[in-house]
Amino acid sequence: MSAVVQQVVSQKLPGSGAGKWSRWFVLSAGGILLITGLAKIVSAFGKAKVLQNTDPVFGISFAYLMLSVGILELAVSGVCLLTRKQSLGLGLTAWLSTCFLAYRGGLWYLGWQRPCSCLGNLTDTLHISPHVADVAMKIVLAYLLVGSYGGLLCLWKLNRKSI
Repeated sequence: MSAVVQQVVSQKLPGSGAGKWSRWFVLSAGGILLITGLAKIVSAFGKAKVLQNTDPVFGISFAYLMLSVGILELAVSGVCLLTRKQSLGLGLTAWLSTCFLAYRGGLWYLGWQRPCSCLGNLTDTLHISPHVADVAMKIVLAYLLVGSYGGLLCLWKLNRKSI
């Protein structure tokens, strides 16, 4: 284990288990975003026909959307995995997962019936059906939303007690 990861994992916050729980959540969110971000970037350079299609929400090709979102996920992942500031990792994860929720809401509003291609070609490589991947990514989105907002609430309560 690298010195940076050991330092991040061993960081302790004031308070009981809430600080440790938040830290583990930020690390898990960083790992999830690292995997999904890399999957999107690799997929953006693939040959799948869907990459030439236009995204119904933003009006750009799925290839550009996947590349842009993948880079954004890697940036947030880096913050989650490498910073000591839990509130920053939680806040960025809350913001990004809220953007994902809004995007899915936009797809729903427009009547988009196809599964989200959130993992790009990774689903083909792992032989996972698009429907199963879509359900899995909804669960991951719920985890990121509940965990990040829950962690921010815990840190807010800890800060209020120390005042």
